[in-house]
Amino acid sequence: MAKRPQDCRTMVDVREGVDALDRELVRLLVTRQGYMHAAARIKQSREAVYDADRIEDVVSKVLVEARAQGLSPDIAEPVWRKLIERCIAHEFDVWDAQKRSA
Repeated sequence: MAKRPQDCRTMVDVREGVDALDRELVRLLVTRQGYMHAAARIKQSREAVYDADRIEDVVSKVLVEARAQGLSPDIAEPVWRKLIERCIAHEFDVWDAQKRSA
């Protein structure tokens, strides 16, 4: 079991904590990717995959939650914008593959 950040005394402790957290983040991102697959299945047109208003809505909500949880917006905003960018690219790939196989 990884130690909480405030209980770390060595870099081994820190690295074990980061590695454990990374495994959990991957698990959560797999779930998020599943929602991208669902969106690609549900959306009727390829043009619907990219939604600028939705991107800004997501980032805005993330920044509110980041502030509430104590996450620096300098970390949160660029991380989520890159995450959204890559999720949209993945959704395009899935959308295209589903429509080709239909």
